[in-house]
Amino acid sequence: MKNYLKINPADNVIVCLTDIKKGEKVTVDEFNFEVLQDTPRGHKIVIADLKKGDNVIKYGYPIGYVMEDVKAGQWVSDVNIHTNLSGILDYEYNPVGKELDIRNDNRTFMAYQRKNGDVGIRNDIWIVPTVGCVNGVCYKIANKYNEMRCKSENPEALPEAITYGHNYGCSQLSEDHENTKKILRDLVLHPNAGAVLVVGLGCENNQPDIFRQFLGEYDEERIRFMVCQEVKGDEVEYGTSILTELADIVSKDKRVEVPLSKLRVGLKCGGSDGLSGITANPLVGELSDYLVAQGGTSILTEVPEMFGAETILMNRCRTRELFDKTVKMINDFKNYYLSHGEPVGENPSPGNKAGGISTLEDKALGCTQKCGKAPVSGVLEYGERLSVNGLNLLSAPGNDLVASTALASSGCHIVLFTTGRGTPFGTFVPTMKISTNTPLYNNKPNWIDFNAGQLVDGVPMDKVVADFMDKVISIANGELAKNELNGYHEISIFKNGVTL
Repeated sequence: MKNYLKINPADNVIVCLTDIKKGEKVTVDEFNFEVLQDTPRGHKIVIADLKKGDNVIKYGYPIGYVMEDVKAGQWVSDVNIHTNLSGILDYEYNPVGKELDIRNDNRTFMAYQRKNGDVGIRNDIWIVPTVGCVNGVCYKIANKYNEMRCKSENPEALPEAITYGHNYGCSQLSEDHENTKKILRDLVLHPNAGAVLVVGLGCENNQPDIFRQFLGEYDEERIRFMVCQEVKGDEVEYGTSILTELADIVSKDKRVEVPLSKLRVGLKCGGSDGLSGITANPLVGELSDYLVAQGGTSILTEVPEMFGAETILMNRCRTRELFDKTVKMINDFKNYYLSHGEPVGENPSPGNKAGGISTLEDKALGCTQKCGKAPVSGVLEYGERLSVNGLNLLSAPGNDLVASTALASSGCHIVLFTTGRGTPFGTFVPTMKISTNTPLYNNKPNWIDFNAGQLVDGVPMDKVVADFMDKVISIANGELAKNELNGYHEISIFKNGVTL
């Protein structure tokens, strides 16, 4: 196999699939040249001379322009490529969406049926603080219950207790306060929870009684409240007794067979590299299309990482209304950047750049491949819960934990997280890590759930997709993702405004 790839016929760069040494001779189409520098895996080499100001084309689209003359065979990176992004744009709706030509396999998975008709793929007890002041109490309750569980005759028959601490719920105003309430509501009502104990302090902005009303209809048998200032005596003992009651209910639950159309996955990438848009993201895109074709749901977020590829998504919107919502989502985030005096094109992290991603357009064109080719069926605001199946877009930033929390909050059962450099974290649903390259998979087996690097090792896409789908269903059926095996469960809530 070649150790480089020209992704699109229109491209004027190749991507190194392995480290390429200076002096190696390369033939691409009608171009013949020698590599002028040692170039790392994931990085780009131009195939023809470019003049200062010429666009670099990758994935068939401009990813920025060169800041100096470059010669064929030269390594180009964030050092000599500059973004074309700037400010707010006007967009026109040019629909190109097509229905997917993928058969329905009538595939199923095993899940817990909830009283409201929803299904969950996990069945633990979650402890949700209404305010950060009671995080310590919540952790103590969980620890005490889990110690009792471990000492029981059959620990595996009892659910684990997991606390989702956060810093908010008080001293917040307007939109920040509403965002906190929405994310905590979504957490409490999430079908992956077998039961939930909501713990309040009593004097916080996010008042427990008001938050209870904010939930709307809920299963009062499985969702309980405790307000620490109202408990006489030891609140840890009292909370532990509630968990014991909930465990007796949850431990009787059994998985049942449900259609794949019930499954909802979130699409996320982080710690990316130059292979993300070649291996892991296209693989996840194939799975997303397959799931949507079965009547299931996938959700793409990281709005700033759509900048430069947003028109591809806009033109896949099923309706003009969805197009308008997508334009608003994009421009709202651009205005957010500009209102803080930040450029809209400054996004790739040092790790991204080191992995071969030069500009935000470079990142975006690889990032958006996670959602395949399906039409866009829904556009969600931050904290909003899913209402339609199919491919949805969700407003949230690129930050890994904030975005993953937002995906889970919208109703996803699993987050599919592609990475070229690796990351251990997990949010409150299984957070599967898919490596873009085989060395990462081999180096971090305690982090990575699946290796998409096989695709540049010679394994055909259809074989890798089939194996990946089997792995996703296995985790839906109860196999623990690596973040769960490591006990990594976290949430992070988006904040924009004043703290009192």
